Amino acid sequence: MVLHLSNFHLEGGAGVAAARLHRALLKSNVESQLLVSKPTHEELGVSGLSHHGLESRKALARFIGERLYFYPQEKDASVRFAFSPAEFGADISNHPLVQQADIIHLHWINFGFLSIDSLDKLFLLGKPIVWTLHDMWTFTGGCHYSRGCENFLTHCQYCPYLAKPEEYDISFRQFERKQEIYKKAKMALISPSQWLDNLVKKAALTVGIASLSIPNCIDTDLFKPLEKTEIRRRLNLPVSKKLILFAGANTSDPRKGFIYFKQALEKIGLLASEIEVMVLGKANPKMMAAFPLPVHYLGKISSPAKMVEAYNAADMIVVPSLEDNLPNTIMEAMSCGTPAVGFATGGIPEMIDHQVNGYIALQASAHSLAEGIEWVLEDQNNARMSENARTKVLETYAESIVAAQYQQLYQSLLSHE
Repeated sequence: MVLHLSNFHLEGGAGVAAARLHRALLKSNVESQLLVSKPTHEELGVSGLSHHGLESRKALARFIGERLYFYPQEKDASVRFAFSPAEFGADISNHPLVQQADIIHLHWINFGFLSIDSLDKLFLLGKPIVWTLHDMWTFTGGCHYSRGCENFLTHCQYCPYLAKPEEYDISFRQFERKQEIYKKAKMALISPSQWLDNLVKKAALTVGIASLSIPNCIDTDLFKPLEKTEIRRRLNLPVSKKLILFAGANTSDPRKGFIYFKQALEKIGLLASEIEVMVLGKANPKMMAAFPLPVHYLGKISSPAKMVEAYNAADMIVVPSLEDNLPNTIMEAMSCGTPAVGFATGGIPEMIDHQVNGYIALQASAHSLAEGIEWVLEDQNNARMSENARTKVLETYAESIVAAQYQQLYQSLLSHE
């Protein structure tokens, strides 16, 4: 039995990716269980640590403990949730599912779900460990994305996320602790993108650990092309306009690059009168004010069926992230036949084939992003790329393809015990 461990069930990109892999494995007749802090809803093979009020309060206390531990050390509020000290977490080494598991498969385990001590106790069980990395935390001294800092290549210290970076600061201590416990683990590190796998192979903490890249997966029977005009009418969206979708989880997060999206739209030329914008996710009202084009704010959508409608209503999606792994939003949009535009960063260029199923813009260039938007929206380009986008997902990210890669990995690990 494979036991997946993820703080979140169907929240956030990492939680969604973990749940999708669990479902894909079940469809491929692999015995799979997913243990989360608290399930979003009931689902086959999904269990929660928090079954009643006391456990829920303990989980909240662990989360608060994490934040309070880091709060006096943070540089400013912008890094508050971008660094995880992993000082607080549940000890699940004696949990029945952990004891029954043949393989323990880690996903995103921060924010008080598992601590470094929790990981140490899991590693000491001697079971094969698979760890799918959804950001950089596994090989840093605490940050989820390094924002250009390369200390993780040698040894984390003088961390730029801290108010007082020092030689033996919190990042140094976490790095040392990870170095100590990783020696005890029979572990394979899996990166959804080649970009992240390349960092794993260079990072000082993980350079000697077996690693490879296996992408996240998606249900292509759910995320599929639908009739655009009908959906727009249903959502009260203009039928005759070209609609651009921005699906950032938080428009105020600098890493999501919303400012570049806004600047790019200000540079749009002749097409401007034909374009309107759809925003999906948590939007900052101040950032939406004085927007250069009409905006249709869809809010936060958790229903997969409604997400499919939003992707199908759009002519394209723009993902201007400055750092990202393998964004679910691009995969979801492309699976619905919606071309994508993004910067040449992280795993995005692995998903978007330039001028085949979308457009890769120069990193942090609003001008290049504007050029990409205009190019994709040309009628002759858009129709061709829509078909190519769907084909890329079917051939690369379909559930059966990804599940088979993980099955091969599991069998390899078990045969070497």
